[in-house]
Amino acid sequence: MAAAHIADAIDAETEDGETTSPTLRRCIVTRQALEKPALIRFVLDPDGRVVPDLKEKLPGRGLWVTADREILAQAAAKNAFAKAAKQSAKVPVDLVERVAELAKREVAELVGLARKSGQLRAGFEKVQIALQGGKARVLIAASDGAEDGRGKLARLAASVPSRSGVEICAPLTAAELAQALGREHAVHAAIAESGIAERIIVACRRLAGLRAPELKPESN
Repeated sequence: MAAAHIADAIDAETEDGETTSPTLRRCIVTRQALEKPALIRFVLDPDGRVVPDLKEKLPGRGLWVTADREILAQAAAKNAFAKAAKQSAKVPVDLVERVAELAKREVAELVGLARKSGQLRAGFEKVQIALQGGKARVLIAASDGAEDGRGKLARLAASVPSRSGVEICAPLTAAELAQALGREHAVHAAIAESGIAERIIVACRRLAGLRAPELKPESN
């Protein structure tokens, strides 16, 4: 979106942080207008407590914060929610960790949904075949998986021509990925190009921004 258009959108912002573009919201900390997938929505419950709303379905005025751990920590420390809502707001002491956990749970739920819909292939060989055939939009690796296997599949994903490219992410540990897939063991998964794949990409990017530095997987 051109800079002039973004400026016009900010000028026309509504109570819910919405701009003239239905996909733009303004972060209550940075004041930047961003696409909704780059932010986390919060609302205040009847008692004035700050409640994360990752699914963007809870009633009430939306308070939007960039999906970044440091920015969310600033919002909590300075209680930017109260200023944006123009009323008192109670911020949970563990808000950052709570949101990160919800983001991880969202990824796991979407991965499980991809499996149930038949869009997901798990296991090194099946993932390799999906990548070689250009049938993967998302490559998921366990964050604690062996580096050689992760690296081999990542290099393959980068080398295979794809209309949209292959998003590579490591949002879950092997145990968490196995649980999401209803398997005893899982390290690699590939998801075909689909609506669920795009939702997983958004969820993984959000989670990556919210992870504690020590939990971020090393790049291959």
